Amino acid sequence: MDKIVKLRTIVSDRLCTLSALLPSYIMSFPAHNGSVLNKLDPVTADDVQKLLSSSLLKSFSMDIIPTSLVLRCQSVFSEIIARLANLPFSEGRFPRKFKQASVTPLLKGRSLDKSVLSNYRPISNLNFICKFLERLFLSRFQPHILSSTRGT
Repeated sequence: MDKIVKLRTIVSDRLCTLSALLPSYIMSFPAHNGSVLNKLDPVTADDVQKLLSSSLLKSFSMDIIPTSLVLRCQSVFSEIIARLANLPFSEGRFPRKFKQASVTPLLKGRSLDKSVLSNYRPISNLNFICKFLERLFLSRFQPHILSSTRGT
């Protein structure tokens, strides 16, 4: 709770500073008027299976378990993934292991000089489970954000 209070104070102070610098039309957006989101609903195996059924068959070098296996054995993995998702959702911390990515440089344009580093952009590939946990979080968080912008 102390971290949240401290963060709220810092954000509030910065917003006050910004409001003096920004045009008035930007600061006239309505404040959040929805319910407070202080916890995420637990993820169920059914939630996971629904999302898995719409997942693309993409695998990356960071995957410990091939995506094809996860998608073929949804009934087995859905329970495991649900438990895996509920830990960071309830604790409010994302496991460090899932913050690792394989970074690949990609040339911005075919005609650019390959010897100039600034002509590349980094592409970060996360493992399938990490991306899937992000989608689960988004499925919980997005409705809250959308309802607060509509004033409901």
